[in-house]
Amino acid sequence: MRSDVVRLFQTLPHACGYYADRMAQNLVIDPSSPQLERLYEIALLRGYRRAGGHVYIPRCQECRACLACRIPVARFAADRGQRRCLKRNRDLAIDIVPAEYSAERFDLYQRYLKWRHPDGGMDEAQPEDFSRFLFTHWSPTRFIEIREHGRLLAVAVTDFCETGMSAVYTFYDPAICERGIGTFAILQQIDIARQRGLDHLYLGFWIKNHPKMDYKTRFKPIEILRGGEWVSASADPV
Repeated sequence: MRSDVVRLFQTLPHACGYYADRMAQNLVIDPSSPQLERLYEIALLRGYRRAGGHVYIPRCQECRACLACRIPVARFAADRGQRRCLKRNRDLAIDIVPAEYSAERFDLYQRYLKWRHPDGGMDEAQPEDFSRFLFTHWSPTRFIEIREHGRLLAVAVTDFCETGMSAVYTFYDPAICERGIGTFAILQQIDIARQRGLDHLYLGFWIKNHPKMDYKTRFKPIEILRGGEWVSASADPV
């Protein structure tokens, strides 16, 4: 007999990745639950996010700055800068492949982490870290590979659900920053979601007026989850 009871766990306080003077905590769906695959899309609708085999949402004691956000892909319209990004990268090839470890992908992942997170612990990633963080046996994950004449430039780790896609993580060659490859990857995810008739691209969490999060509001219109309702970020009063 299947139980419909789902356990939630509160993590211990840990250093916040966005504010040096704050502590963070997450609410995590029981990672051992056999229902996790079935619950995942419902959890996305309620603001949760996946990292490896963990589906979580921030639940900090004194802060509610992190808000889930998503793009309604049918209504998205690229702005001038995003159109320039598409034009600048029109020589690149896009391919959707199974989420699997390879030496080529891991080498790119290592180089990205050493550049993006120097001396932060993540820059010493091992092969098992690659698989443990990016996908799990139950997740509907695919890798969107971006290549230039066969050379791997970027991987957008993406979960393909029935009604939407979730942008889990993107890593790329640090030598190609001038291409705006992070923006390009999101634009490709939006296009793929449209082609597949999906409703939304989930971009994880957004913090208003935080410099690391400002790029998300450039994908208009973008919605945030506030008070249990998805609303336009441009109309958010806080």
